[in-house]
Amino acid sequence: MSIAEKITNDMTAAMKARDEHRLSTLRMVKSALKNKEIDKRAPLDDQETLAILSTLIKQRKDSIEQFLKGGRKELADKEAAEIQIIEGYMPKAAGEEEVANVVRATISEMGSPTMKDMGAVMKTAMSKFSANGTRVDGKMVSEMVKKQLAGQ
Repeated sequence: MSIAEKITNDMTAAMKARDEHRLSTLRMVKSALKNKEIDKRAPLDDQETLAILSTLIKQRKDSIEQFLKGGRKELADKEAAEIQIIEGYMPKAAGEEEVANVVRATISEMGSPTMKDMGAVMKTAMSKFSANGTRVDGKMVSEMVKKQLAGQ
C-alpha cells in the first residue's frame, strides 16, 4: 500500500471516529499531494510523497517558531499536533548521534576539507541519508558539519 493510499484509508477512519483534528490534517496533506500530482501531470511515487511530507513538516516547524514569537501558544500547539500526525507517515528520523557519525565518516572520506568545502560535505552527507531511506533535518546536518569542520 502506498503512502497516499494509507492517508486516504486513515482519512476514512478519522471520519468514522469523528476525529476532527486528524481529519483536517489528513485532508490538508491529501490536498498538497493532489496539487503536486496535478502540477506533475502524473501519479506521485513514494519518494515524491515523502518529499512533500517533509516540506509540510518544515512549514509547520516554521509556523511554530513564528507563533511562539507572537505569543500564540495555542496555535503553536495545534501545529505541533499536526507535525505528529504527518510524521506518522514518514520513515524513522535520524538521531543526533547518527547524524554526527555520518558527518564524521563523510569528512574522513573526503580527506581534510575546510569550511570552503562545506557545501560538498553537506551534499555527500545528505545523499548518504537519502540512500539509506533515513529522514534527517538539514539544519541539524548543517550545524554538525560546521562544528566538525571548525573543530579540525
